[in-house]
Amino acid sequence: MNRTPKPHASLAYQNREFLDSDGARPLRILAEYLAPLEVFRRERIHDTVVFFGSARLSPDGPLGHYYEEARALARLVTAWSKSLPSGAHRYIVCSGGGGGIMEAANRGASEAGGRTIGLNIGLPREQRPNPYITRELCFEFHYFFMRKLWFAHLARALVVFPGGFGTLDELAEILTLQQTGKLTRRTPVLLYGSTYWNEIVNFDALVRHGMISREDLDLFTFADDPATALGLLQSWLRPEPEAVTPAFASSRTPP
Repeated sequence: MNRTPKPHASLAYQNREFLDSDGARPLRILAEYLAPLEVFRRERIHDTVVFFGSARLSPDGPLGHYYEEARALARLVTAWSKSLPSGAHRYIVCSGGGGGIMEAANRGASEAGGRTIGLNIGLPREQRPNPYITRELCFEFHYFFMRKLWFAHLARALVVFPGGFGTLDELAEILTLQQTGKLTRRTPVLLYGSTYWNEIVNFDALVRHGMISREDLDLFTFADDPATALGLLQSWLRPEPEAVTPAFASSRTPP
């Protein structure tokens, strides 16, 4: 007696071919929001101080002092954050997860005995997460825009070291959100290395040509040494009554 085998279909959420297809792109995007959210809630991460900067800077390179200064500043920020009375983790050092300045920031935070976040991005020329990220706070993203959302979502301050296209992109994203009043809370921006930044971006020319307002120059501040940078961050990041964790930045709705 011949028996026809019964057809078997896998569950859609277990179907790898479907999940990798164009049709499932919205699910992959949503997963890059929900998976980090679950971890940040579980690990009681309240907010972050985000470090941006070039992956190409090394401690023994021509601009190696920036690596060491990012490392020192992250160590200072972490030691200070650990001294704050809180049931949640406040002002956690967060980087893009790769090498260079990102590695220096995670390294300094780790050396201070703190937890530290890495939001890594998969690239054609492979970028591997650096070894200093706290294991459970290491994330891998496929979509740049979802990675940038998580940078902005938890950041209470931004420290931007010298970098290239990626750093400029991330800096411009936060400055645009601040300039347009899109966020309900202020996210101070600290440009580290005034000589570099004033050579790379002619901020005064942007004002002179009417591309930004003179007041927009108040959206960022320069610092040239870790102690000064820490003092500025401490003046901006005044501890507040703890509320929901994670403490997301909210978008302002037009009237």
